[in-house]
Parts: sequence; structure tokens; C-alpha cells
Amino acid sequence: MLRIPVILTALLTLTAQNSFAEHPHRVVWEGESGPGKGKHIVLIAGDHEYRGEETLPALGRILAKHYGFKCSVFFTTDKKTGFIKPGSSYISGLEALKTADLMIVFLRFQNFPHEEMQHFVDYLDAGKPVMGLRTSTHAFNGTRDAYAKYSNGYKGKDYKGGFGEQVLGENWVGHYGRNHRQSSILLLEKDQLGHPILRGVKNVHTQCGGYKAFPLKGSVTLARGRILNGMKADAEPDKSKEEMPVVWTRSYKGSKSGKEGRVFTTTHGASEDIINDGFRRMMVNGALWCLSMDDSIKADGNIDFVGPYKPVTFNFGGYRKNVKPSYIEGWETPILNSGPGEAKK
Repeated sequence: MLRIPVILTALLTLTAQNSFAEHPHRVVWEGESGPGKGKHIVLIAGDHEYRGEETLPALGRILAKHYGFKCSVFFTTDKKTGFIKPGSSYISGLEALKTADLMIVFLRFQNFPHEEMQHFVDYLDAGKPVMGLRTSTHAFNGTRDAYAKYSNGYKGKDYKGGFGEQVLGENWVGHYGRNHRQSSILLLEKDQLGHPILRGVKNVHTQCGGYKAFPLKGSVTLARGRILNGMKADAEPDKSKEEMPVVWTRSYKGSKSGKEGRVFTTTHGASEDIINDGFRRMMVNGALWCLSMDDSIKADGNIDFVGPYKPVTFNFGGYRKNVKPSYIEGWETPILNSGPGEAKK
């Protein structure tokens, strides 16, 4: 006769396997209490270089554990193996956006399957809030047919510049600072120091180089980037570089609902950027602001990481291999490790 613990173990294993089979691209963290209880945030990671697959689950856990949100984090994967493959465009399950109150994206040159892209478009048509990090200014490329206009740099007058320009306020313009040689200090706009997103934000230093950015008219710049000749916060400024907008807010209108959704955009957000307390607080504040939860933004709100977070240095092809979304389920698993269970040393 099988012992009860053995039977229970088998049932739990089967449940976990079925759960993964149903949602091979998704991890969900359910918050238990906090101002976000009852609200759903969908985070979608799919960039090639800046390790959005590490940034977004770390941010999702913070928002779930400390603020009570349900956070569903999606990843692009390898179709054959099921392992996370940044930038692959293979994704499923985005019907979760139907119940989302906020969408946070970290995408680059994606060309999602049409049925998945339609969920994305429906969300925008509804005029719901959007938060975009780093390469999301050029989130799509090569989209076709009804979705062609969302591609970066789209030339048509009906949606000039694509998703990046029309929703986030800017598309791909160019680098402004050399990665791994130049970092940035974020200078908060003096006339915006009272903005809810900047509550408690100070000493912001980011690792990824800057981008050129000229946000659409009507955008409100919250911070500008000062390019440094080095990777430490006390490095000398690059005096040849103008201080460009790197964090701003705006709104866009849903084409079908007519509703205006709040938008928070930053041209930073690499996995190592959020180690900085000031930048991480700005991300948490930005999510709350997008949801019109201004009163819930506290200067000393909890921004502690949940579980181990030791990101790799960002670069093309430098992502952690052989990782499935299911490996980071729960609160204490490392984000990310190269296999299930404890992080490899």
C-alpha cells in the first residue's frame, strides 16, 4: 500500500505539470493584502539585451507581496524546449489582458502571433494604463496586416511611429551613452518634485547607457539623464552629452472606448538598474500612479526585493539558459537561476 505522503507528492507533481502545460509562458503571484488587492497587473518580458526577463518578475513580486496585487508575468520562450528565450516572439496566454488593470511591458522588436497580438491591441483600444521600460519604445517590428501600424517607426499618418510613439510617447531614436562604459545619474525635474511618482525618490543611478528621446508634446518629463564617463555614481559627467528626458508620463486615448489611460515611460530599466533603490522606488511608484492610486504612494513604501535577486550583467545573448517560467514560482526561488530549486553557486 502506498503511503499517503507518496500519493500527495505524486498529485502535487501532476498538478504542477498540468499547470505548466496550460501556461508555459506565465508565472502568477497573488498578493494577500495591500492597496492593490483585487487588481491585476500583467507584465510582459521579451527583449533581447537588457534582461527584462529578470527585471519584470522582480518588480512583479514586489507589487504582489508588498502591495497586494495579482501579478501575472509572461515571457517569450523557445517553442521546442519551453525555456525562456528573450526576444523569441513565441508567447501565449495574453488573454490575461482581458482582466488586467495595468500592463507593464519590457519588449524589443517583437512580432507576436496574431491571436496574441489581438489581445494586446484590445487592451490598448480600451484605453487602459500602460507602463513601458527601456526597449519598449521599439517594442514591435515586422508586424503585418492589421497589426503593421504597431511596428517601430511606422510611417503611416494613422499611427505615426507605431506603438512606441503613439502610446509611450517616443520610438527608437538612438543610443546616447555607451553601454558598460557609461552609466547615468537621473536628475529629477525641479518643477515636478511634488509629483506622486517622485515621492521618496533620490540618488538614482542606472547602469545602462542613455537613449536619445524627444517625448511627444503633452508628455511630462520627470527626470533627465546625465551621462557619466564610468559605471559608478561618482564618475565624471560626459560634458559632450546633453541631458535628455529619460522618465516621463503622458496619456493616450483608447480608439474604441474613448477613455484616456495613464502612461509611464522610462528609457532605463535594465536588470541591474533596479538594484538602485531610487530607481526601483520610481518603478513601484509609477505602477501605482498608472492605476490612479496616488494616495497609496508613500515616500517610505516597501520596495524590498522578494526572494534572491542577483541579475546577470546585461548583453546580447547573455541571458540565463535552461530556465522555465515555472522555476521561479513562489516567493523564495531565485530570479533567475539556471534550473529548478536553489541557485547554482
